[in-house]
Amino acid sequence: MKVEILYFEGCPTYERTERTSLRVLSELGAEAEIELVAVDSDEEAQRLRFLGSPTLRVDGEDLFPVPDRATYALGCRMYATPEGLKGSPTAEMLKEALSNF
Repeated sequence: MKVEILYFEGCPTYERTERTSLRVLSELGAEAEIELVAVDSDEEAQRLRFLGSPTLRVDGEDLFPVPDRATYALGCRMYATPEGLKGSPTAEMLKEALSNF
């Protein structure tokens, strides 16, 4: 399993997302490598279909897809968690999303 965390420099939440992802993958006993992918321009964001920082992909698929998205740009991504909107998904959200892989 290949896990990518797409982010832009200065994002305040991608490192937390990386730590949570490592912990969840370990708890699940999943064999996976995590790659941090820096997105440095709006052009790169378009090419990578970047939904905001941090974006998590497994084997090229967004763990939390946003249907019908037509534009991509540098910016923060928000996740609807049980505690409200947050800058990264919870461990429980990651466990549930990863169970589909």
